Amino acid sequence: MPAPVEIEVVSCLSDNYAYLVKTGDVCAVVDPSEPEPVKAALARRGWKLTHILNTHHHLDHTGGNLALKAETGAVVVGPAKDAARIPGLDSGVEEGSDWELGGHKVQVLEVPAHTRGAITFVIDGNAFTGDTLFTLGCGRLFEGDAAMMWKSLSKLMRLPDDTKIWCGHEYTQSNGRFALTLEPGNQALKARMNEVNIARAAGEPTVPATLGLEKQTNPFLRPDSAEIRKSLGMEKEDTVTVFAEIRERKNSF
Repeated sequence: MPAPVEIEVVSCLSDNYAYLVKTGDVCAVVDPSEPEPVKAALARRGWKLTHILNTHHHLDHTGGNLALKAETGAVVVGPAKDAARIPGLDSGVEEGSDWELGGHKVQVLEVPAHTRGAITFVIDGNAFTGDTLFTLGCGRLFEGDAAMMWKSLSKLMRLPDDTKIWCGHEYTQSNGRFALTLEPGNQALKARMNEVNIARAAGEPTVPATLGLEKQTNPFLRPDSAEIRKSLGMEKEDTVTVFAEIRERKNSF
């Protein structure tokens, strides 16, 4: 029986999150944008870094790779299909890879659109979604289109509802303000935003959130909501077209 998973949120840059994921003697950091906050968190907890996991290639998720690898000898794991853009990559993984972390089977999901090689790591009911699925939001379509992102989000939505979503940025408050413009009658969303505002006023992170809560409140997972469609004037459009319009409106919100 593998040791339980412990997760430590590490704030980086202005609004990034890295995560320490420890089980037994194994400790990974997910998406280290810079080394110093990660090193400080490791020292505070007395943990030794063994792995670096990257969800995608962007520098604000991989900027700490080389320094941390040089100092600790940690193994860098990231998307095999984007190997050339992951600094210091040792092990490329893809959907269906038989990979474990400290005895825990790790599910790798390919979720392209924000970047063409984006992946999500699912470890013991915890999904590290990078910039694909945010709390109350989703990533911009830098290397894919709306149909590709909707397919990726739909894949994540098939995970159990109690899956905890750990995303790459603290965007929840602004995402929620946008969500309320589309679905002001969503009582679950209004209740959630009250909690988000309290957390942010106290300087607390808004991660994790359960996938079930995201399904109830995140407009990017709700393009078939009657209220959202009415707000957009798109009652009869197909799901991807509505999703594309939501993403476009968020771009200029």
